[in-house]
Amino acid sequence: MTSDGEAFRSKRVLITGGLGFIGSALAHRLVDLGARVSIMDSLIPEYGGNPFNIAPIVDHVRVSIADVRDQSAVREQLKDQDILFNLAGQTSHMDSMTDPQTDLDINCRAQLSILESCRRINPGIKVVFASTRQIYGRPDYLPVDEKHPLRPVDVNGINKMAGEWYHILYHQVYGIRASVLRLTNTVGPRMRVKDARQTFVGIWIRRLVEGKPFEVWGGEQRRDFSYVDDAVDAFLLAGAADSADGQVFNVGGDEVVDLKALADLLVDCNGGGKYVVREFPEDRKRIDIGDFYADYSLLTSTLGWQPRTKLRDGLARTLSYYRENLSHYV
Repeated sequence: MTSDGEAFRSKRVLITGGLGFIGSALAHRLVDLGARVSIMDSLIPEYGGNPFNIAPIVDHVRVSIADVRDQSAVREQLKDQDILFNLAGQTSHMDSMTDPQTDLDINCRAQLSILESCRRINPGIKVVFASTRQIYGRPDYLPVDEKHPLRPVDVNGINKMAGEWYHILYHQVYGIRASVLRLTNTVGPRMRVKDARQTFVGIWIRRLVEGKPFEVWGGEQRRDFSYVDDAVDAFLLAGAADSADGQVFNVGGDEVVDLKALADLLVDCNGGGKYVVREFPEDRKRIDIGDFYADYSLLTSTLGWQPRTKLRDGLARTLSYYRENLSHYV
């Protein structure tokens, strides 16, 4: 990322959702690269924002506690920005089913509002939008590439799909330099661990660090996992390259494991621990997508991205981080 990193020196960069898991990791990297970083985050308790995530760089970023549903706040933050990393969102699939209106407002309506603000007050801005592999639904084939049909199985997936296509539409019609990254299961330091709203791996790690058993539902489902630093690499490459404009890319991992094997690996990395295999809860089973792992070859061929962190190493680093910092996340 050294040569591409030069593209961010002295650039004015806004990160929506910048106090969250991936957003804060991106903020750390951008500060290191010499960017002038602004963060916008609602700090809604049910979501991933945590001021501790930026404690080491708090004096080097500008933070605005504001919601992306607040159009006036969005317009104020977008003024004079060179790059927008648009990561704010509601991530819980179950919450999207129990409170679909809020998911619609954040993941769909607010995204259209952000793009309208870009078009009206800052049409030259570069935008990278964080989407999700969830929009594919249950795969017809594996690994899943970007040509796979989109059949979301929950409200969250439908709204994220609409949000990402607003970005592509505004590129095609208005020339907004937008691109989309469809993220797989991302793990690493600063992830939400107080519950499973962001990822089930978070609650597994919390239970291990606390010395308590965790639950594995089913266990046969196969997944790929992306370490947060590798996901940040993808955002930076998309933010720096003109060839990303108007494109949609999968971000994946290079190791595919079933969930029981993942649980065994976590226990091994932790030096001990226990888990219990349970039947998949019926309410979750209805929106589960089964096996999923991504074909990220388009991202590789277009931007040169490759996952660099082995799954074991990423899990070990994450466990180490929470052994030291769990109190700030629970």
